[in-house]
Amino acid sequence: MKRNFLLVFLIALIGFIYIGRLFQLQVLNKIDNSPVSSATIKIEYDYPERGYIYDRNGEILVANQLSYDVMVVPKEVSKIDTLEFCNLLRITKADFSKRLKKAKNYARWLPSVFIKQLAKSDYAYLQEKLHKFKGFYIQKRTIRDYPIKTAANVLGYLSEVNELQAKNNKLYENGELIGKWGVEKYYEDALRGKKGKKHFNRNNLNRITGSYKEGIYDTLSTSGKDITLTLDNKLQQFGEKLMTGKRGGIVVIEPNSGEILALVTAPSYDPNMMVGRKRSIHSQRLFGDTINNPTYDRGLQAIYEPGSPFKILNGLIGLQEGVIDEKYSVYCNGGYRYGKRKHEFMRCHCGIYGRPIRLKKAIAKSCNSYFADVYRKIINKPKNTKIGFNNWSDQIKSFGLGNYLGYDLPVGQKGLIPNAQYYDNRYNFGWRATTNISNAIGQGEILTTPIQLANATAAIANKGYYYTPHVVKKINNINIKDEKYTTKRQTSVDPKYFSPIVEAMHEVFKTGTGRYSQVKGIEICGKTGTVENFAKIDGQRVQLPDHSILIAFAPKDNPKIAMAVFVENGGYGATIAAPITSLMIEKYLTGKISRTGLEERMTNLSLEETYKKQLEKKNSIASTTE
Repeated sequence: MKRNFLLVFLIALIGFIYIGRLFQLQVLNKIDNSPVSSATIKIEYDYPERGYIYDRNGEILVANQLSYDVMVVPKEVSKIDTLEFCNLLRITKADFSKRLKKAKNYARWLPSVFIKQLAKSDYAYLQEKLHKFKGFYIQKRTIRDYPIKTAANVLGYLSEVNELQAKNNKLYENGELIGKWGVEKYYEDALRGKKGKKHFNRNNLNRITGSYKEGIYDTLSTSGKDITLTLDNKLQQFGEKLMTGKRGGIVVIEPNSGEILALVTAPSYDPNMMVGRKRSIHSQRLFGDTINNPTYDRGLQAIYEPGSPFKILNGLIGLQEGVIDEKYSVYCNGGYRYGKRKHEFMRCHCGIYGRPIRLKKAIAKSCNSYFADVYRKIINKPKNTKIGFNNWSDQIKSFGLGNYLGYDLPVGQKGLIPNAQYYDNRYNFGWRATTNISNAIGQGEILTTPIQLANATAAIANKGYYYTPHVVKKINNINIKDEKYTTKRQTSVDPKYFSPIVEAMHEVFKTGTGRYSQVKGIEICGKTGTVENFAKIDGQRVQLPDHSILIAFAPKDNPKIAMAVFVENGGYGATIAAPITSLMIEKYLTGKISRTGLEERMTNLSLEETYKKQLEKKNSIASTTE
């Protein structure tokens, strides 16, 4: 009797468990059930059109074109004529096996990209014969098209989602495209859109027998959002043209908004090279070019000593700290003596002897002696040198130097504005202002990126504040309202101290080092720079050709443009950086160039021979030390 009861109890218990589980699966969790894992269901994706990208004036920079991918579901692949299939796709049998194995490793029952981006002619021919090759089908999707072939460093490119990314992110399948660089990466969520799905029933012969559950799981695709950049395409193209045959960067900012008007890196490349079936070949070539580094954004990533433009900031801090005023003067006499030993002398080339040099003239003629004296006074103002140095460091950083600016592009460098701890770690036996006197003229340990200097120039143009630089203006025609880009960032310097500095920067283009690059009718304020360029080669400190640098804004009153130009190994700032700067300013403010001869000269000026000799020098030193 007890055994019968136990048997009935066990049967009832098992039945109750089954009923409970079925109730959970079919009723409680019905909404969450997904047909993805079922082998009897075929899923077809409807890929959305990626958002278009425009410049600030509505010119289209990035569009879409139709592409055809050959897809494979490994589990469905049965006996096929492999040789015929390979001939159709123009691949080898070994390549076929490699691609199929990769798809199997990802998921035997899910579709993977087998061959991407077929040409239209190949697609038409293959479509007629594809019924013979079970497990393969063609998926239509859009790929990028760059009609203007500019700003590759800003726009970025798309890359295939790999197996690991697909497993960790449910939004993507293996082989789909994702933003890999630039705007395409930073604004991926807005640009990509949302893909749609259609589910179909399949019988035991893998033939589609109709829609799964009348399409209750089907979804429509949603196109990506269009993006309007802050870039001025004509100015961007003009900057790239002027940097032909050179290495360096140009960063142009609208001071009253922080909008990036141009972000030029040289050398660069045609963004169309990163699209299509030849993308892999081009990618290897571009990323493998370690000499020219065309994929390296020198405007955001290259670190340079800022040179003489840094004197402007030391002048502002000197005024703020009250250690100088506009009338304070220094005698130069060819340099600045800061110690008794022979090497403790900073040379100067301002050419002013036996006469007092005041702030305006010191900036216009770029006097090293004046700013070495100002720097020393700033650091030594408190009795404790470390306190004075940290105060100086913090004030420099208030202009956006020494850290990431927070712009909306995925690459960059912090640069370096040292603090007292930095020198404590470096010098075991103590240090003082004269130990790092080179900081006075933007050499020494100071390191900046072109975008940081352009941003600092915008802060000077605004007389004490800046907006975080950014490259996107609108998303789906709606202005960005992120507080990160609309909040004023105040510097530590009182606005009243900027006026004499601005007048002095104007004097640079009137009578100073930039006087030969004046533009009629435009009051340009700027500061040239010639930066000594050293490199360590196998432990040796080797001097290479100087860099040509200039910062500027215009017009003097109500500035519309602020910028920084770096030309690697370009020599004097007045020789190359200044003419390029003045041409860029004239182009943006007037829409035309009056000095066509200068434009032609700068465009045709190539430094390739200089770079070649520099490389030969490096190789020669390296070989002699082996």
